[in-house]
Amino acid sequence: MLKIWGRANSINVQKAMWTIGELGLEHEREDAGMAFGKNRDDWYLKMNPNGLVPVMDDDGFTLWESNSIARYLAAKHDAGGLWPTDLKARARAEMWMDWQLSVLIEGMRTLFWQIVRTPAAEQDKAAIARAAEDSLRMFGMVDAALAEAPYLAGDRLTVGDIPLGAFAYRWYALDVEHGDYNNLRRWYEALTERPAYRQHVMLPLT
Repeated sequence: MLKIWGRANSINVQKAMWTIGELGLEHEREDAGMAFGKNRDDWYLKMNPNGLVPVMDDDGFTLWESNSIARYLAAKHDAGGLWPTDLKARARAEMWMDWQLSVLIEGMRTLFWQIVRTPAAEQDKAAIARAAEDSLRMFGMVDAALAEAPYLAGDRLTVGDIPLGAFAYRWYALDVEHGDYNNLRRWYEALTERPAYRQHVMLPLT
């Protein structure tokens, strides 16, 4: 049985769960992390020495890092679909996944933690302003890419859309400037029509 450890309000868990939902896989999810604990227990650290969520157990094969979990599940269960078999399409999908981890994450992490998880009186307004400006510029890059195709790797949803799609929901839910990004908005609205996205990503920000 495929099992995921991690709380539903974690964006990294949401990436894994959205992938599972798109693939229609039978699975179990057990809350872990923050208020739920478990992620610092010895048995958990044997699976993921980082002590973070999510962790996947696929019939005894354990894997951590959300983007890696999405890649693995898509490659195993949907080659030619979520996992492109065309080399160039797959490389483009993975490029955007890596870009989310190396570039987009910084501003979005600041916005989320400052606006959602920090009391208003303690928020760093200057940091929020800088992160909002950076995130606006970053999503402008996504908008430009989406002028060329409906999805980030071509004509259909792939793993390349999973990480950015999860962050797009958070970005649009935050009270920051979103710009006039018609391509991004069209892509995002298409994602909101997908049942797995609504179930696993479009959750209250907490």
